[in-house]
Amino acid sequence: MSRASSSRQSVLPLRVADSRMSMVNATPQSKESALGKLNITKPQSGTSERRTSFFGKRASGAGMPRNSTFGTFGGPEKIKDPRPLHDKPFVQQCIKQLCEFLSERGFPGTMSVKCLQSPSTKEFLKIFEFIYSLLDPTFQLPTSKIEEEIPRMLRDLGYPFALSKSSMYSVGAPHTWPQVLGALIWLIDTVKLFSSMKEQDLLFSDFSDGNFEIEDGVEFNKLFLDYTSETYNRFMQGADTFEEEDQEYLTKLKRLYNVDETLLESLAEKHRVLNDEVERLEKESQADRLMAKRTEKLKLQTDQQKLQDYRNNLESFKTNLVNKASGISEELEATVLQVETLKQEQSRLQHILVNQKFSPADIERINRERNELQQTINSQSRSLEEAEQHMWNEEIALAKVKERVEAKLAEYHKLARKLKLIPASAENACGRDFEIKVSAEYGPSTIAQYKVQIQNPLRNMISEVDEELSKLANKKLSLEEVLEQVNSNVADKTNDMKQLKEQIRRLDEQLEYGMQECAREEEKWASDVESMENHRKLLEKRITDGYDNAVEQLKAAQQQYHLVLQETNEERRTVANNLHSVFTTATSHLTNVEKFLEDQQKRVDRVYKESLQEDEAELKELRDMVESYIAKADAL
Repeated sequence: MSRASSSRQSVLPLRVADSRMSMVNATPQSKESALGKLNITKPQSGTSERRTSFFGKRASGAGMPRNSTFGTFGGPEKIKDPRPLHDKPFVQQCIKQLCEFLSERGFPGTMSVKCLQSPSTKEFLKIFEFIYSLLDPTFQLPTSKIEEEIPRMLRDLGYPFALSKSSMYSVGAPHTWPQVLGALIWLIDTVKLFSSMKEQDLLFSDFSDGNFEIEDGVEFNKLFLDYTSETYNRFMQGADTFEEEDQEYLTKLKRLYNVDETLLESLAEKHRVLNDEVERLEKESQADRLMAKRTEKLKLQTDQQKLQDYRNNLESFKTNLVNKASGISEELEATVLQVETLKQEQSRLQHILVNQKFSPADIERINRERNELQQTINSQSRSLEEAEQHMWNEEIALAKVKERVEAKLAEYHKLARKLKLIPASAENACGRDFEIKVSAEYGPSTIAQYKVQIQNPLRNMISEVDEELSKLANKKLSLEEVLEQVNSNVADKTNDMKQLKEQIRRLDEQLEYGMQECAREEEKWASDVESMENHRKLLEKRITDGYDNAVEQLKAAQQQYHLVLQETNEERRTVANNLHSVFTTATSHLTNVEKFLEDQQKRVDRVYKESLQEDEAELKELRDMVESYIAKADAL
């Protein structure tokens, strides 16, 4: 910790500007703020966790900012989170740390980095309950008002940043998950700190549990207390800098721990190189898939171009062969005509030879001419045989090329029919003709025509399919958010229904109490009637003393009795009508609420199933189409 950056609460002004780093428990390596870049380290064993390295941070009195008795701290204010929670590499690092912590602590259930990219509210509550139970084993997640209880618990633990109540409704949303993830990382650090403090021994313990650790022993404590007392005395005397004490304390610590500065420098350099390598590998891993896809695309385009060039070469070679075959046919016809002419000439000469007489000189000349003609005939016959053999070879090669082209064309037509692109009236053809028709006149112009007819529409269809896929993915995300909101509303309505049931139960108790009161009143009136009957009998016994007076009293008593009975019946009917109206209103309200919730649930389920069916059908068709395109590209 730097004294220049720490909040100095002393009454005295700073006498000397101090921009150095405090040497209390300081090391040659650099330290970052606790709220700066998050350093994720691998878990250590139980012994290594208890051993605090000399080069780590130690929260001691000499390194903390000093406070005067006259200094005051400001009231609670909203602190902005300095962590880069909207930086994707930092968020991925936090997700990786959370996943490693859960796997190390034995989280009940499977949790991966992919699941933590956008978790649901239920998964977040399970993770929060598991981490909080490491601090309080008796903790149980509250069943109501989760969105208020979780921020309150974090504030009670001392979380310095505000976590809104609305973020608890959609935890996995891209704009709320980084803040919630930051709170979970802070809670993990609190658990680690709590665990390490529970396992620490006493500060001045002179005994060890078998493994002698210097830093927790007497020698380190003596050095630290001597340094603290000396620097505090200097501070009270007016000093603000302690270079000599820091240097002496650092020298003693190096002597105590046998520090090799050369080894430390080499290790720091190695750590820096490894960090650079890790950053480079992380950047490469993020771009690997994109680069692989681009390379594959370039390779497929190159193969397609090569196949197109090879096809053009075959067409030109076929044209040359056809031209050569036509030339050889013409030469063969000319040779046959020449042979016919020679045969006619031979027959004529033979006729002349038979019918005329020749001299020996004429016979020699004729024989010589005949030999020459025979040699010419033999040479022409050999040329004819060679031409026929060459034409036969060329026809065989042409037939093989035709067979390969027809096989490729049949495969293309089969794949196009499978994709419903042929004929033009097919479902996915959209009125376009994707069929390649074989014709005798086949050349570069025909290839260009088929390229315009087939290749460009297919590319447009692929781009449209990609756009439709992206739209469907966005629609699916929005529907999932709506479904989660509806589920939360259903939970709220369920809580309201429970409250209404509780009110109905209370009204039932009140009704029972009113019925009991009515029964007691009836008993009371029955006892009154009985007393009046007794009184009437007494009056009948005294009828001889005053019959008229008794009759008048009897009439008055009967009138009073009927009046009281009528009032009692009226009050009973009023109470019964009021209770009946209350129960009717509550029952109708409860029925309406339940019917509304059932209708909402059915509608949501129906919409969700329809959207899922549509999404599955469309995604299946699009997936089949994309796989067929990929298979076609691989075949090409």
